[in-house]
Amino acid sequence: MEVLPKVAPVRGVRHRRIGLGGLAVLIIGAFLVTGAGRGEVAAGAAPQLGEALAIERFTLTFEENFDKLDVSAWGPGTRWIAHTPWAGDFGDAVFRDPQPDGPFQVKAGILTIEMRERDGRWESGLLSAADSASRGFLQSGGYFEMRARLPGGPGVWPAFWLGSNAHGDRPNPEIDVLEYYGQFPDAYLATTHVWQDGKSQAGETYRVDVPAHALEQEFHTFGVAIDRDFVTFYLDREVVATEPTRAEYLQPMFPMVNLAAGGGWPIEGMKSPSRMLVDYVRVYRAKDEAGS
Repeated sequence: MEVLPKVAPVRGVRHRRIGLGGLAVLIIGAFLVTGAGRGEVAAGAAPQLGEALAIERFTLTFEENFDKLDVSAWGPGTRWIAHTPWAGDFGDAVFRDPQPDGPFQVKAGILTIEMRERDGRWESGLLSAADSASRGFLQSGGYFEMRARLPGGPGVWPAFWLGSNAHGDRPNPEIDVLEYYGQFPDAYLATTHVWQDGKSQAGETYRVDVPAHALEQEFHTFGVAIDRDFVTFYLDREVVATEPTRAEYLQPMFPMVNLAAGGGWPIEGMKSPSRMLVDYVRVYRAKDEAGS
């Protein structure tokens, strides 16, 4: 997870406002890019802003409804581990191991990730579907989705993102489906990265503006579809941004969910506790690729 530049309004960039499920959404940045560049595969027709996801084209491959929580500190043998596989925790809160007084609670099919200050130190939680040996759930392409209600206020930094375990000199993709900075309750970011030698070598960032505090007041779905032509981001299953697929984004990837702090912004005044509520995490594969 990269600490991205501040998300205050940006001047001199393309933007467009569309309606999504009752939300007025503004896309700022490079979007609906239809050209092909280095590392990208040939593209077909680009999905259109506001276009609804045809979920019937997909078959479910991973479903976490949080009826219970199967998590360990590092795995193996559990559905989730409580740290990034490369032990690269980030932000101004420590991601804790699962313990009775830890950050994770499950009740009535809802996961709560709680961030709180304890003895002058901030603590929170992260869930990863794969460990450092790529044991767990990984998938090449498909549709990845989380339904959640986000915390608000200065300093909070919840996210839903995809990582890979590429080793050696192989480029390492990352797709940030959602990053929400609590200082800015009227926007979130979606980002693609290709990491190599510890630096982001390629990718795009999209800012999605929504009515202030809307993502804190109700549950919404945040998703990304990856196929050989396009990487397409969705809010409430409607297109908010898309770009040509680079070859790196077709590597097997795994979902992660976390509630971090800071992200390059001050955490003074951050509420303790702050809570991220997650209804589900689901992954689908295109039916034509699944052979069904």
